Amino acid sequence: MRTDFRPRGYSNLPTIVKNLLIINGLVWLAQITIGERLIGMEETFALFYVKSFYFKPWQAVTYMFLHSPANFFHLLFNMFALWMFGSTLENLWGPSRFLTFYLLCGIGAAAVHMGALWYDISQLEPLFRQGLISAEQFEMALNVPTMGASGAVMGIFAAFAYTFPNSEMLILPIPFPIKAKWALLGLALMDLFGGISSQQSGIAHFAHLGGAAFGILLVMIWNRGNRRMFY
Repeated sequence: MRTDFRPRGYSNLPTIVKNLLIINGLVWLAQITIGERLIGMEETFALFYVKSFYFKPWQAVTYMFLHSPANFFHLLFNMFALWMFGSTLENLWGPSRFLTFYLLCGIGAAAVHMGALWYDISQLEPLFRQGLISAEQFEMALNVPTMGASGAVMGIFAAFAYTFPNSEMLILPIPFPIKAKWALLGLALMDLFGGISSQQSGIAHFAHLGGAAFGILLVMIWNRGNRRMFY
């Protein structure tokens, strides 16, 4: 069974992966140049909690095309993972199914992240009513933007690891190859621990977990009864 899933180069990238790389790159360039001055890109397209003044329904989709202007490595890491694992899946599924999968994973990640935000805000509301935190602090918690393709990309990686569980990967700084299924388990445990233990970390751990969960669920549904699609 073939286990070499490395993409062959930019010119040979499948259509959807290539266009997602271009779109995310162009949006990030717009964010760091003219976006905030002209239309307030983050306030309009990043994902906000449902009780935030800035919340709009379309943000469940648009947030995954924005990345922090101050953190180029956030964009770089997401696009590298999309290129590495998404190319294999798009070649396997075709462009239409891959795009549907990518968007559904991103929306699923947003839904789980909203649930985590609901819990966090529900813990702050009694403190605000009791005067233990200020109105400014409560408003800040309501209006934190979430952006990035990490949830959708985590869904991509989860689908890859579920479909090709025994493909070996080199992940720095681990000095030996690790199978994709164990890499996924390790990342999921790190996100679970990070989501439970960290406060105001700036990382949407539960969005990552939501994307991974939706990714595995979709693959299970699509490949139901067809174990020949797993290697």
